Amino acid sequence: MQIKELTNNPTLAGQVRLIENVTYAAADGEALHLSLLVPWLQRHRVAELAPRPLLVFVQGSSWQRPTLGEEIPQLVQYVHQGFVVATVQHRNAIEGHPFPAFLQDVKTAIRYLRAHAAQYAIDPHQVVLWGTSSGGNAALLAALTANDPAYRTADYPDQSDQVNAVVACFAPTDVADTFAYTQHVPGSDLLKICLFGQDPAQWPAKMKEMSPLYRIQPGQTYPAFLLLHGDADQVVPYHEMEDMATALAAAGVAVEAVRVKGADHEKDFWSPAVYQTVADFLARQIKLEPTAK
Repeated sequence: MQIKELTNNPTLAGQVRLIENVTYAAADGEALHLSLLVPWLQRHRVAELAPRPLLVFVQGSSWQRPTLGEEIPQLVQYVHQGFVVATVQHRNAIEGHPFPAFLQDVKTAIRYLRAHAAQYAIDPHQVVLWGTSSGGNAALLAALTANDPAYRTADYPDQSDQVNAVVACFAPTDVADTFAYTQHVPGSDLLKICLFGQDPAQWPAKMKEMSPLYRIQPGQTYPAFLLLHGDADQVVPYHEMEDMATALAAAGVAVEAVRVKGADHEKDFWSPAVYQTVADFLARQIKLEPTAK
């Protein structure tokens, strides 16, 4: 019998570690969690790791509590490309946490990760925010309201929630338009009450505040944006992506827009081409060091 030999892997190259259910803050008496994907070397010899750019992902959830693991299998590829990846939960609008609770939580998570950058081998100066559907709405809002005291909790006061680039997939950019389009979606009326309160007279102003399309301010400095949307979306109308891209470009903001032909909301939207499009955008916006495969 011949015994084959393999060389060991002293740098743990290509190995990815999942750190689950990290408590990043508490709000209204409940713990808020995120999960991390990091190089496996972080567990054993973090000091040997060069700091990596951070990719923060917010899963769509109709502004309810996101499922942390929904996209983790796909997000692993971005660790191989040189990122630390975090997936973030936020409070649930249906459980009595109206807007802007979800936005405050996403911003708090970014500050937590900056505060713990050394622990997770994160470069706090390179942070990307990526969201889908309602998570995309949160990502856009967070980028357009960087360090705004109106959406800032007391957690990690010495840290910034500003980001360097944003990816948003099939995101509501005009919330009133989205709700008008999705009147047939079960639970939409309850969701409006939970997000905006019992008085419908107050809804238009709150919907506008929660709409990224109306949060772009002339003369402000914003990160680069990548917007992707399926043109057969049955939940968030496709034109909202084009409207947002047009508004950003008119304000002099760097923006790229991608139409996914024939794609509905979430469902058949995802493909290797979509993930590669995101990777290519990130490579243009973020300095990535070569990583061992």
